[in-house]
Amino acid sequence: MRLKKAGFTLIELLIVIALLGALAVGMMAALDPFEQLKKGTDTGIRNTVSELHGGVIRYYAVTQGDMPWDPSASVGPINALSGYSDPLGIYKIVNAGELKPDFSSLAANQLEKITVIGTGESATVCFKPESKSFRSDPNTKYNASGTVVGTGTSNCAETNSPNFSCYWCVE
Repeated sequence: MRLKKAGFTLIELLIVIALLGALAVGMMAALDPFEQLKKGTDTGIRNTVSELHGGVIRYYAVTQGDMPWDPSASVGPINALSGYSDPLGIYKIVNAGELKPDFSSLAANQLEKITVIGTGESATVCFKPESKSFRSDPNTKYNASGTVVGTGTSNCAETNSPNFSCYWCVE
């Protein structure tokens, strides 16, 4: 009687390992980990932009028409926090209870990437996205001064270009 041994041949094992390796390489290319990091960062900044814009609008409503910045000054694109100064009036918004008390410390590394364009009656809060998915988002259609330049990425630099010039904004 002949015993039949169960198992795989060396050739079968090598073929399976090669196929798994090819799938792994394909998945790594499709899931670009650096792009995922950029997407996560952009999502966090987008949430901060929305929270900041909401805080400004609520402050405007609570103070019956006053913006947290000086309305007599011509407010253009300004950095949310520059050094120790507070040109945007974040501390006024916090003191009015429209942002969390630790908003500035929690969002400190994101605030430097946020631009606020404001007048005595309106506020536009923007950031320049780094991920491809945010660059093709319909709200990514503004220039650095909050003016609409197109829909999506039309009239903007190429989506994959390092010189991408459009901003994601909330008006």
